[in-house]
Amino acid sequence: MLISQIKGANGEIVVAVREQGGAARSVKNAGSVYALAMEAADGGKSLAAVIEAHGYGDAVDLEKVYAEGRFLPPITHPDAAHLHLTGTGLTHLGSAATRDSMHKKTSEAAEETLTDSMKMFKMGLENGKPKAGEKGVQPEWFYKGNGYGTAAPGAPLVSPSFALDGGEEPEMAGIYVIAKDGSPFRIGFALSNEFSDHVTERINYLYLAHSKLRPAAYGPEIRIGAAPDDIRGTSRIKRGDKVIFEKPFLSGEANMSHTFANLEYHHFKYGIFRVPGDVHVHMFGTATLSFADGIKAEEGDVFEIEVAEFGLPLRNPLKVAAEEEIAVRQL
Repeated sequence: MLISQIKGANGEIVVAVREQGGAARSVKNAGSVYALAMEAADGGKSLAAVIEAHGYGDAVDLEKVYAEGRFLPPITHPDAAHLHLTGTGLTHLGSAATRDSMHKKTSEAAEETLTDSMKMFKMGLENGKPKAGEKGVQPEWFYKGNGYGTAAPGAPLVSPSFALDGGEEPEMAGIYVIAKDGSPFRIGFALSNEFSDHVTERINYLYLAHSKLRPAAYGPEIRIGAAPDDIRGTSRIKRGDKVIFEKPFLSGEANMSHTFANLEYHHFKYGIFRVPGDVHVHMFGTATLSFADGIKAEEGDVFEIEVAEFGLPLRNPLKVAAEEEIAVRQL
């Protein structure tokens, strides 16, 4: 089942659901995806059961919604500060050839000659998929922001004036709510664009935190349930009528050095991320970047990320913010 949120005629949130490849219908008296998810989490029910109990209303033309710019992020929080955007990196193997060559390189190289990134990648290869009942190695982790940093599907991803680059990162994102007893529950997975400043990151790896403090987009739809083991999609950049970059990207545990469960554990093991009522959008990394192929996105370019099993593609144009004067005043 795929679930999404759209802006209604009076500004209200309309929740739409559909089976893959099928037509969408609204959910009666849903309020929001967040409200439905919390009802399920706090009531000990599945989200599908809660949706079924609410019942279905009018048909929804999602293509028309997209064209009219009425998609909202597929989950929002009534207080945007309680939606957390986070992620993990160095989690994907890339192609089988890349995996084999990189594994050989990290196995044969002397430990002292490896970069911190390569050491982290090697740790994931060795213990990112622990046996049942065991804890695996913790991954690289970063913070992107909160709900104020989300861009709806179709809306611009705004690069700050001081940024040195604004580039896409096609990823899968896990979507979670925290029940009233502090238990994390996964709604499902969605396409995401973990938009970053790769030039800043390349200057010095300690600038990673700065490079990640950018908006992110996810959706338009959440695929309820577990992710497929092998996820294959396409990442492209359109400039006007031309496609200036197009490349397949892989995700899913068959193409990763970590299990989703291991990555989830190392996020939610921190009590600060198990505050009742909070929402988490956690991005799981990528192996495909246009930046790595020498592409520099320009204002007006459109990023498009597509995986058939996850519904409509995620599209967002690039916008560059006007320069701001920032000054701290003494009270």
